[in-house]
Amino acid sequence: MKLLIVCVLGLAVVQAGLVFNNEWETWKSMYGKVYSAVEESKRQYIWQKNLKYVVEHNLEADQGKHSYRLHANEFADLDEEEWRSIMTGTVTRPVGAESFCNMSYVVEDHFVAPKMVDWRTKGYITPVKNQKQCGSCWAFSTTGSLEGQHFKKTGMLVSLSEQNLIDCSKKEGNMGCQGGLMDNAFEYIFMNGGIDTEMSYPYKAMNEPSCEYTTKNKGATLKGCVDIERMSETGLQSAVSTIGPISVAIDAGHKSFQLYHSGVYYEPECSSTKLDHGVLAVGYGMENGEEYWLVKNSWGATWGMEGYIMMSRNKMNNCGIATQASYPVV
Repeated sequence: MKLLIVCVLGLAVVQAGLVFNNEWETWKSMYGKVYSAVEESKRQYIWQKNLKYVVEHNLEADQGKHSYRLHANEFADLDEEEWRSIMTGTVTRPVGAESFCNMSYVVEDHFVAPKMVDWRTKGYITPVKNQKQCGSCWAFSTTGSLEGQHFKKTGMLVSLSEQNLIDCSKKEGNMGCQGGLMDNAFEYIFMNGGIDTEMSYPYKAMNEPSCEYTTKNKGATLKGCVDIERMSETGLQSAVSTIGPISVAIDAGHKSFQLYHSGVYYEPECSSTKLDHGVLAVGYGMENGEEYWLVKNSWGATWGMEGYIMMSRNKMNNCGIATQASYPVV
């Protein structure tokens, strides 16, 4: 009898392993992952740990302990440190540091914001882009807000070149794939007299040795930029509702953000001052009683809600979404 029990348990373990391996193979196929024999064992181990984290979190979400769900997405084979070093970058402007945006946003007296805003429905937003393994999020946040303001003024939605900013805005203090600031990028576009289109200056996800900007391929210009009051979600709401998509910096350096899938994201471990990712606030609203900011990311359409995330709103500036917000004036 004891031998029979041991055999049954052994068979169950083998079957569980086969199921797990089948899931691993399916996941690799879904995201086009190919590894060397040595690398694969490491990646599968990390993937298993992340899958366990996802399952446990979602079980707690089913119990009402979280307002969002996770998924073993294309980043599930990266540990937290690897993923943070690859996908995020320096975007924090020191308190009191000078900014090119010498105008400050003022909330109008007696302003009443609409309950919901989504600039995607108004034609302001280009399709979700993918920064790939380059810390150029700041460039995508910059182009996103300028694309919106250019559309607002001209009625034409033009996809603008992040690679132009990566290669050419170093004098203003940006560091290409190693990080940068949206306000510095606005300064470059102003001083340069414009930014090229995505089509004329395509994205390469790397630091190129020379600047290839060409005036004839200019896609948009700006006259200046505006900073929104630091840490003011009221100011950010007013700007998002009246101006359009707004460049914001956030703390995205958490496993929960890495593997986000749906729902209103709230991370108690988030910092409101140590920011490592530039994104685009394109609206706000409420879901299941939770107020949220609608945010466009730059990690492709397979991450999150087809490339978007709903981030907690009016919860003590969670993840610093209102700490460093700005937009261009065209």
